[in-house]
Amino acid sequence: MQVILQILTLLGSVALFLFGLNLLSGGLQKVAGDGLRSFLASMTSNPFKQIITGIGVTAVIQSSTATTIMVVSFVNAGLLVLGQAIGVIMGAHIGTTITSWIMAVFGFSFNMADFAFPLIFLGFLMMQLKGTQAQKEIGQIIIGFALFFIGFAQLRSTAQVLITPESLGFLHSWTQLGVGSIFIFLLIGIVLTVCFQSSAATMAIIMILVTTGVIPFKLAAAMILGENIGTTIAANIAASVGNTAAKRTAISHTVINTFGVCWVLCIFPLFLKLVGSIVTMFGLPDPNTADLTDTTNAAAISTSLLYSVCTMHTLFNIVNTLLLVWFIPQIVKLVTWIFPTKEEDEMYRLKYISGGPLSTAELSLEEAKQEIIHFGEICGREVGFIREAIAAGSAEEFDKMNDQLIKYEEITDKIEYEIASYLGEVSKGEISAISAQRIKSMYRVIGELESIGDSGEAIGRMLKRSHEHGKWFGEDMLQKLGQMLDKVEAAFTAMIENMKSPRQFLKDISNAEAAEDGINDYRDILREEHIVNCEKPGYNYQTGVFYIDIVQELEKMGDFIINVSQSLLEKVG
Repeated sequence: MQVILQILTLLGSVALFLFGLNLLSGGLQKVAGDGLRSFLASMTSNPFKQIITGIGVTAVIQSSTATTIMVVSFVNAGLLVLGQAIGVIMGAHIGTTITSWIMAVFGFSFNMADFAFPLIFLGFLMMQLKGTQAQKEIGQIIIGFALFFIGFAQLRSTAQVLITPESLGFLHSWTQLGVGSIFIFLLIGIVLTVCFQSSAATMAIIMILVTTGVIPFKLAAAMILGENIGTTIAANIAASVGNTAAKRTAISHTVINTFGVCWVLCIFPLFLKLVGSIVTMFGLPDPNTADLTDTTNAAAISTSLLYSVCTMHTLFNIVNTLLLVWFIPQIVKLVTWIFPTKEEDEMYRLKYISGGPLSTAELSLEEAKQEIIHFGEICGREVGFIREAIAAGSAEEFDKMNDQLIKYEEITDKIEYEIASYLGEVSKGEISAISAQRIKSMYRVIGELESIGDSGEAIGRMLKRSHEHGKWFGEDMLQKLGQMLDKVEAAFTAMIENMKSPRQFLKDISNAEAAEDGINDYRDILREEHIVNCEKPGYNYQTGVFYIDIVQELEKMGDFIINVSQSLLEKVG
């Protein structure tokens, strides 16, 4: 019973460790979310800037998994190209080693758990007291940091209790299989990382096992190699529901780390000697020959093993990055071959948010923005179908275009629903006040875009009734409807331009207002002409009614278009 309780305590320690790390990472992402997006967008012009970006972002948010998933989503949203993303992922591999050094320096050299509860109290006060959203997020970071070290301290103490002669004997049998032991512990590293979905948790366990003498440094190094493969799984899961570019980005993560593991295994003894040489340069014992049973030098040996694990982790990722950075184009070709471009037309599918929200709600809004821009571009295609439906010279030609208008109305309904559902999921997470305002703005935008689809179908119905009554427009009416459609197209151009603005909220929509004024003024001119023409002999009143109804519906479509830009305006006060 006591053993079962200790095992459950161990699992609870891991859970607390991961919860603290996720809380810490989530708070850091919310504090730096928009800055990280700008940083990623501006610092990817060459491979070495991409690597620095990956290191910097991962060091800030303390999660290579979050960085990689963010990069996958940015490729999914078209904000980064594949080659840029690969460079950032390489940098993330180096950046994630910082977490290991933090654990080694603070988790073993100092008892951070002694300061954890005061930190939790401080973080709690910051989250509960009235203040800015940033203050609350910093409070979350502090609590996450404290829980991270409480979990780590409990993990260390519980693991040491479970290290009994029986368990040591069982593990010792696995360490005596030569090359087979290396592959067994490599596999254990993969499995642990996949189960915990955290390379930091696996590294914590490796540090505890090697510093307590459960496994030698050689097998700890094998587990580190396995952890580097296991950490790629989360990105592939995130990309599994994304587009082809996202899948390529995720699999490139796996290709990079798997290649690195393969070449290190080929020179494994030499690589371990290199790590040992680096550690001995700082006056510590060689980890390859370390023996913790030597009680006279146990503290130095334990420190050597601890820092050797971190050095191995860091050296592997730095050397692998320096080797592969020159072959990014070849990696792009390889993953493109693995996931070739699909031939089928994906125009009617969601392109950017086919999966669920990202791990942090703040980072999901950029995907939503790109999807809404795509939605706007789909709506803009309706103008061409309306133009062809109006100009159709036969019932067959009209029916073909009218079917397209009906189809697009159904498409806009579906896209609105799916984006709204996504935004609903995003809003369930912890979001800043600005992001909450952005979500409300996005809801209004997709509602207006769906109404544009309704207008296109309404025009198709008007034309159909007109043809059923044998009323076809003359050359003059067709020309003026064409000019009206030109003005609607100009309004769409302004709308898309405003939607693509890099700012969160617009300050100036004069381009959209000018386009809307042009539509309204021309509608007034055509309506006055219709009223005057009704009194002229030879003017078919019923044809004129159908004609002016379409003019009015096009003007209403213009209202929906201007409403999109107005929904993006910055709210003051």
